Amino acid sequence: MELVNTQKENNEVGGLRLVVDQKEPQKPWEIEKQFVNFMFFRINPEWRKLNPDTKNIFKSEFQSVFDKFRDDFLLFSYSLVGFDSKADLMFWRIGTSMDLIQDMTAKLYRTSLGSYLETADNYLSVTKKMMFVSDPALPNSADRHRVTAGSTKYHFVYPCAKHSDWYEKSGEERDALIEENFMVGKKFQNIKIHLTHAFGFSEQEYLISFETDEPKDFLALAEELRETPASKFTLRGMPIYTCRQRPLMECLDALG
Repeated sequence: MELVNTQKENNEVGGLRLVVDQKEPQKPWEIEKQFVNFMFFRINPEWRKLNPDTKNIFKSEFQSVFDKFRDDFLLFSYSLVGFDSKADLMFWRIGTSMDLIQDMTAKLYRTSLGSYLETADNYLSVTKKMMFVSDPALPNSADRHRVTAGSTKYHFVYPCAKHSDWYEKSGEERDALIEENFMVGKKFQNIKIHLTHAFGFSEQEYLISFETDEPKDFLALAEELRETPASKFTLRGMPIYTCRQRPLMECLDALG
């Protein structure tokens, strides 16, 4: 499978057209790019001091607002309780409108439960044709514009920033290094790897995330990726989030 699928535009050759009624070749339909958002929250400890009935009312209100956006996004909720000290909750949102991401976030913060949530981290990226992994069920490589998501229990999110030496390499050299990482990842058939592009939105160049039902396999993959040449250009100290997909109400119940 090719990592990069660059479409070449057909430039018209100069000269007269001998067949005036011949139709122009129809260009392939361009799939709209998607915005991908990973938003991490931590709960204020004051939340746990509320009585159970009040918390149930607040959680129901929050769920109602959350559900109103299910038609606008691929929308997934994850609990980090017990896995991470930086965050307790994560939303993975995939859609075609940045305005809706902002609108949904603002409305969630305006709920009673929202007043107890603090943003731990927030990452925004966009899909491109150069996706790490395409879904084998999809008919052609152009579908790599889109993220197919949410099919496994665990999700490991890794914002990726590179040393300045990385940018001194040509685009072809960078693509080759990324492709080598892809070939390592391809050995782990039960891990779905997503690569989206964040450059311009933040100091990260890529957001890489891994979906799997078996965390041990992700650890094995991470060890192999650490030994690839591309890893030498990766800045250390970037957070890796371990997330467990659950229905939203289960995620909220886990907050205490």
